[in-house]
Amino acid sequence: MWCSTVGVIVTLSILAAPIVTHPQPAGKVYRIGLLYSSPASPASMSSLEAFRQGLRDLGYAEGQHIVLEPRWAKGSEARLHELAAELVQLPVDVLVPGGTRATLAAQHATRTIPIVMLVGVDPVAAGLIASLGHPGGNMTGLSVMTGELSGKQLEFLKEAVPMVSRVAVLANPTDPNTPPRLQYLQGVAHALRVQLHVLEVQSREDVERAFAAIQREGIGAFLVLSDTLLMDQFRSDITAFALRHRLPAMYTASGDVEAGGLMTYRASLPDMYRRAASYVDKILKGTKPGDLPVEQPTKFTLVINLKTAQAIGLTIPPTLLFQADEVIR
Repeated sequence: MWCSTVGVIVTLSILAAPIVTHPQPAGKVYRIGLLYSSPASPASMSSLEAFRQGLRDLGYAEGQHIVLEPRWAKGSEARLHELAAELVQLPVDVLVPGGTRATLAAQHATRTIPIVMLVGVDPVAAGLIASLGHPGGNMTGLSVMTGELSGKQLEFLKEAVPMVSRVAVLANPTDPNTPPRLQYLQGVAHALRVQLHVLEVQSREDVERAFAAIQREGIGAFLVLSDTLLMDQFRSDITAFALRHRLPAMYTASGDVEAGGLMTYRASLPDMYRRAASYVDKILKGTKPGDLPVEQPTKFTLVINLKTAQAIGLTIPPTLLFQADEVIR
């Protein structure tokens, strides 16, 4: 009886106890700047909402504890630097740039305001930080090792088209992510017995020349390295070309598959932005960004468009479909 009574008392005490939330810094509304290289799009808006949700989960109320200041450069390098300077001048308390170009612009704009980067490059090799474990300076965040990511994309493409022996790679040579990706891709291509044809694309004329080269060389599939220029300016041209010539292609942006591309494989941006919120939380509570280790994404998504596969006459192996996180039918 005594034990039962104690159990009831303990249970009632637990139920009566107030729900504990993460205590927030009092007295100030913090301003968080978000910097995007691309135009506002469903993908970037989804990542922004994931960031908002991450902050809400940590107890932050927008307008009460924080104010978000998102900016989109619409693919313009000059505009990117202007917006980074604008956010620094507000000033923001933390700057969250999405992508390598945006991070470089943010670093150029300030060496004092904390930066939580989300990049697709080795930040140590790019000179952004001193080390992954102890970044130093005013920067930390998350990094996708895009060489490894591109290698996995090529593996999935080969799995979808087992007989392919020649694969084109569409890449923007001015993107700082391109050299390490190509270097890693060459090693994966050798192991898969695939010959790569790297086609540099910076303009619409380059896109047309790349299309001509793919037809001329009898290339059986192609891979598009993620880049603001390729994703936003030439998406419809590239996906239409692939459909017209019945070519399997691997992309990096979710919008490419929704626009008719065959496959995409990438780190989950919403998941990365949710995790970025935890970095912002720690920084607002006093932790120096340079003391926070840089993390790598843990969630990746493979999306396959079966409508496109059918349109180009490709049968996707069941083993590959089983690995897909989403199948568009």
